[in-house]
Amino acid sequence: MTYCVGLLVERGLVFMSDTRTNAGLDNISVVSKMKTWEVPGERFLCLLSAGNLATTQATVSLLDERKLAPAERQPSILNQPSMFQTATLIGETVKEVISGTAQGGQSADAVFSASFILGGQIKGGRPRLFMIYPEGNFIEAGRDNPFFQIGEHKYGRPIIIRTYDPEMSLEDCAKLLLVSFDSTIKSNLSVGLPIDMQFYEKDSCVKGYRRRFDAKDDYYRTISDGWSDALKSAFDALPAFER
Repeated sequence: MTYCVGLLVERGLVFMSDTRTNAGLDNISVVSKMKTWEVPGERFLCLLSAGNLATTQATVSLLDERKLAPAERQPSILNQPSMFQTATLIGETVKEVISGTAQGGQSADAVFSASFILGGQIKGGRPRLFMIYPEGNFIEAGRDNPFFQIGEHKYGRPIIIRTYDPEMSLEDCAKLLLVSFDSTIKSNLSVGLPIDMQFYEKDSCVKGYRRRFDAKDDYYRTISDGWSDALKSAFDALPAFER
């Protein structure tokens, strides 16, 4: 399992993903689930993945391979005219990978299933965020649904819903998502550190600040301990129950 979030605010986009993969309690490894592409000043793309590791890696590898020699390997992820067309290309690619692997083709409950979050901006357009399903179709984020989660999302979702503000700074988004991830990690052993984070600043069309948080990271430990203390204080401050 995994946990990934893409968050859209007025100032840009923030992406976060865990790195744990496991095939049993005694077979745990670290694999990045975040991939970025950029043509500085022209476009920036970030792709988060969850699901069958072989499927997600094959999809990203195929997108990369077709990018390396665009003249011979059309279509390239770096020459799509819009974010919508980029999401369409990724949807078609994941369908191609799954249908070539799974008997009977792609489906959301197949053993080879994979889901993706795509975000970024192409010059002349606005920052956009999509969730792409294993069937190849997708939905787009907007004011009513400004973030997407894939993987083990149920523990971290209420925190984002209660706190999100479209005017938040990217730094506050990072703090919010770290609380969401910390709550998920404490609730589910299939999600774990390190955590990868990527900023994208609106209209920059270049890769922004990127960071990896591990168990020794001072800021992550401060957030984790501070959130636990804040919850205990909030609980103690609630009125006592009377019979």
